[in-house]
Amino acid sequence: MLESAFKFPNQTAFYKGKVRDVYTIGDKWMVMFVSDRISAFDVVLPRPIPYKGQVLNQIAAIMLDATKDIVPNWVKSVPLPSATVGLKCETFPVEMVVRGNLTGHAWRTYKSGKRELCGVTMPDGMKENDYFASPIITPTTKAHEGHDEDISREEIIASGLVSREDYEKLEQYTLALFQRGRELAAKRGLILVDTKYEFGKIGDTIYLIDEIHTPDSSRFFYAEGYEGKQKAGEAQKQLSKEFVREWLMENGFQGKEGQQVPEMTDEFVASVTNRYIELFENITGQQFKKEDVSKDDQEKIILETLQKLG
Repeated sequence: MLESAFKFPNQTAFYKGKVRDVYTIGDKWMVMFVSDRISAFDVVLPRPIPYKGQVLNQIAAIMLDATKDIVPNWVKSVPLPSATVGLKCETFPVEMVVRGNLTGHAWRTYKSGKRELCGVTMPDGMKENDYFASPIITPTTKAHEGHDEDISREEIIASGLVSREDYEKLEQYTLALFQRGRELAAKRGLILVDTKYEFGKIGDTIYLIDEIHTPDSSRFFYAEGYEGKQKAGEAQKQLSKEFVREWLMENGFQGKEGQQVPEMTDEFVASVTNRYIELFENITGQQFKKEDVSKDDQEKIILETLQKLG
């Protein structure tokens, strides 16, 4: 599915993100379709990746269910392979990025000589992919378009983006969710390296929203061989969509002005689908089953789900 095109009864809003199509129903429900679109460097690539939406939606459903004892989440029903129906929350305008290892953006910052990220001090003497002594939270602003921006805890509270009381709860939930994510990953022979969580609120209750612990929102290493690779200074074997970014960089694209997205051949698209299915099976321990539902049936199933929810 490249994009959805529905008009539901009592629909009050529609938002098309890089990957998700989100329908607001009245002032209570949201219907989220996870499309097969794929983005990298904040650019939506020209060709969809078959079954990618199903992979992300189903991993998120499994992981949200496995963490609902820590914090309530927005999900009420997962009626379709690529769609979820749940509560409409007032979204906090920050993403809670949590890092267990010095990788990605944190490593690039560190390698440049800086020792502070989002107000958090990183110790000297670390190598790429080393564990932090304890996980660090490096939040970003939530941008509807363009790049999310790094921001510190102090800036978030001082600017009034999130109240001190709520932000302290978000921190507690973030660390508890990350710990659970690490435990779940360890059972699968994986290391949850870094991830992001998004939260919303209804009344005084905070809810976990969007997706969690998917290869689009998280980075995983294989635990086997981790120590040896660190000692040898070798790159870690990882599970994430980093392989797509690497392919783009190898072909001269990093999302910068004037750069052209390289041609996505049928072979490359098929290989990405296969990698996402591999990701699903490694992260969940379940066999992936490709499911295709017609547009008419999708609409019918969503309408039935909304009627049941009332």
